[in-house]
Amino acid sequence: MTKFPSESDEQIGFLQWWRAQFPGVRIFHIPNGGHRAMSVAKKMKAEGVCPGVPDLYVPAWRLWIEMKRRKGGRLSAEQREWAEYLEGIGDTVIVGNGAEDASRQVLAFLRARRARQTE
Repeated sequence: MTKFPSESDEQIGFLQWWRAQFPGVRIFHIPNGGHRAMSVAKKMKAEGVCPGVPDLYVPAWRLWIEMKRRKGGRLSAEQREWAEYLEGIGDTVIVGNGAEDASRQVLAFLRARRARQTE
């Protein structure tokens, strides 16, 4: 059986690609996922952590990126709700099934963005 990289490994690979391709464009991770001790989870929730917010954000492009494994990654109900909300306010949400897929989708997003700007 082939073992596929974890979501975390895919995200690390994607960020390595991103930093090489777009060194001046800021991207950051929103640490809303993961398992934590109950006391830490309660504190983080009080501080504003929200389940379902996409993993990465690019402020300059209003682009959110949710990373998933190449195989078997699925959006939760909260992730779907956040994606719908963000798209409803004019932001773009990409769901990348692995680093390569996320990279392809970013390049497609940029091509579409440039095409709109030249219309």
